[in-house]
Amino acid sequence: MSADQIDEEVAKLLQLKAQLGGDEGKHQFVLKTAKGTRDYNPKQMAIREKVFSTIVSCFKRHGAETIDTPVFELKETLTGKYGEDSKLIYDLKDQGGELLSLRYDLTVPFARYLAMNKITNIKRYHIAKVYRRDNPAMTRGRYREFYQCDFDIAGQYDAMIPDAECLKIVYEILSELDLGDFRIKVNDRRILDGMFAVCGVPDEKFRTICSTVDKLDKMPWEEVRREMVEEKGLSEQAADQIGEYVSMQGGMDLAERLLQDQKLSQSKLACAGLADIKQLFSYLQLFQVTDKVVFDLSLARGLDYYTGIIYEAVLTQAGVAAACGEAQNGAGGEESVSVGSVAGGGRYDGLVGMFDPKGRKVPCVGVSIGIERIFSIMEQKASAEKIRTTQVQVMVASAQKNLLEERLKLITELWSAGIKAEVMYKKNPKLLSQLQHCEEAGIPLVAILGEQELKDGVVKLRVVASREEVASESCSILHVELFPVDVQQTMDISAAELTLLCWASGRAL
Repeated sequence: MSADQIDEEVAKLLQLKAQLGGDEGKHQFVLKTAKGTRDYNPKQMAIREKVFSTIVSCFKRHGAETIDTPVFELKETLTGKYGEDSKLIYDLKDQGGELLSLRYDLTVPFARYLAMNKITNIKRYHIAKVYRRDNPAMTRGRYREFYQCDFDIAGQYDAMIPDAECLKIVYEILSELDLGDFRIKVNDRRILDGMFAVCGVPDEKFRTICSTVDKLDKMPWEEVRREMVEEKGLSEQAADQIGEYVSMQGGMDLAERLLQDQKLSQSKLACAGLADIKQLFSYLQLFQVTDKVVFDLSLARGLDYYTGIIYEAVLTQAGVAAACGEAQNGAGGEESVSVGSVAGGGRYDGLVGMFDPKGRKVPCVGVSIGIERIFSIMEQKASAEKIRTTQVQVMVASAQKNLLEERLKLITELWSAGIKAEVMYKKNPKLLSQLQHCEEAGIPLVAILGEQELKDGVVKLRVVASREEVASESCSILHVELFPVDVQQTMDISAAELTLLCWASGRAL
């Protein structure tokens, strides 16, 4: 029995116990989060903020602007856009008004936004929560409520230039986050459709067979083949021919070889897709990312709205092991992180036209970063590390009693000067307690006030890590050079901020 199943059974027992009630007859309830959701403690939030910062910086570096859309949409807006995954959409209870559903992703709301506002050209990013009525596997970063980080380019441009930039963005983000070795698989829906046609798949079965092929990263070929034949009604001969193609991987050379393939070259659709794959790899060479990109004919991505290039980034098992190795060794038997894809996307040229009254199309290509799976890895990597959960740069402390007013005056000066500062909420705190708080919270500096310091008109600045102290004279600038460079770096405080801090603390008296 898995950990999730055990948790579910325990929750049922606790609910039954609550229903039976106690002697007092009071209503009892179980304190738990809903299935497929979780809380985040300050350490986990610090990791999330760091990841978000890395991703947003990359999006902005590539010239994107941001938008926001409602967390729920009209049910008809989402219907028919996700293929077999449509059953995972959360419908909201009809309360006598509009029929609504929670958004399943950020792409369909983006297409609705473009059509509604008659926008034909935008490069945007959007970071927000989405909802899927999935069977959660929380150890693999799979939830019912989770964040998506999307980057999309809408507009009429020359082929494969925006597509190549989306892959470059995935490459930059995964490299900067240092998650370990990764691969970016690419394919094209037109190649898949052409492949299905020449292999003898009936037109009406294209989408359902595509959804089955999409399971190849989770299931062995034998099981995928059985589903095609026994459940989807495909002939064994057609399934075997598909099996030959989906086992192929390579680069631009594979695209060139398939253009000469006797069967596949008969499909104009497949040839157009292969020509674009060749063009894509030529741009990826210029972007210097081809070492991580592979043309993989097994990549399908089950969403119905894709029309051209599709891609998916996966961490290699060796990469995950290397990234989380130390944390796993010290995990004390906890279940280790196992993740699937960490980014995915593609071209969807027809989606906006579905919402436009006149059917006007806006070509779009985009990528979604699988942020929750990335968090799972980052959290395990950081499990043994001490992570700061605040950004406080200095603690204003007192060495003797009855100095609350002086501490509050000094911290007011620091806040006004833009310094992140904190003070203990006691009239007469012990100096040792204040210093211990700094060590526990990772606060790098302490500004100490005492009777002697007040007489001398100075504030004593102490570096918590080294216990080195420097007196800041009243109404004078304390030069940064008094602190060694390595001390400044460990304090996570810039030279300008340190100068400002010393000046403000000197001026306060």
